[in-house]
Amino acid sequence: MSFKNIVKFAAPAALLSVTPVVAQAANLQSNDFVGISFWLISMALVAATAFFFLETQRVSGKWKTSLVVSGLVTLVAAVHYFYMRDVWVATGETPTVYRYIDWLITVPLLMIEFYLILRAITNVSGGIFWRLSIGTLVMLVGGYLGEAGYMNVTVGFVIGMAGWAYILYEIFAGEAGRVASEQASDSVKSAFSTMRWIVTIGWAIYPLGYFFGYMSGGASMESLNIIYNLADVLNKIAFGVIIWNVAVTETEAKA
Repeated sequence: MSFKNIVKFAAPAALLSVTPVVAQAANLQSNDFVGISFWLISMALVAATAFFFLETQRVSGKWKTSLVVSGLVTLVAAVHYFYMRDVWVATGETPTVYRYIDWLITVPLLMIEFYLILRAITNVSGGIFWRLSIGTLVMLVGGYLGEAGYMNVTVGFVIGMAGWAYILYEIFAGEAGRVASEQASDSVKSAFSTMRWIVTIGWAIYPLGYFFGYMSGGASMESLNIIYNLADVLNKIAFGVIIWNVAVTETEAKA
């Protein structure tokens, strides 16, 4: 799909999402740092979306899908951030439902990126795709049920951690990790390594926030939302930039 067609279908949805936000904008206070963080991150996600979609014209065909997926991640996240910042500015309450709806779409797409960059350089089995997808869903469903009160918070935490551990095993010691170490070029190895460290270190922010916010009571909802918002810059935008860099590097190397 060309960039023009992507904009044709994506722009109306984004504009519809902005409409209620404009009505709430007057309520944002200068000392509402959580609300300000929602606004800043949502605009950064919009800018990143435009960048990734435009850059699909710069890379070779086998890398276009990876960049489109990166753009979809930031687009979906931006739309959800429009609603999350509305909820916060209007009510001061944590937009847990919107955040998890966002994660249920964007996190599986981020995991698919591991499969896509390996597929761009060699033949890989669909098992990588399915294992990463299953681990992601287990992690997110467990976390949501615990945070939303449908399950004991400790049980939800354990289930979510099990899903995360399964993902880490696959990208470090599983088939995905082995293919990257044995068959990837230096630039792809570097990108794959950085991406999996983001999943290790960057994603650690979420279970830490869950633990201190819901299990130990050591963090306020204001602090958690700011931390989660800043984490999305690393785990969505920076993650996409890494993929863009390797796509451009590989394309120029073959030119």
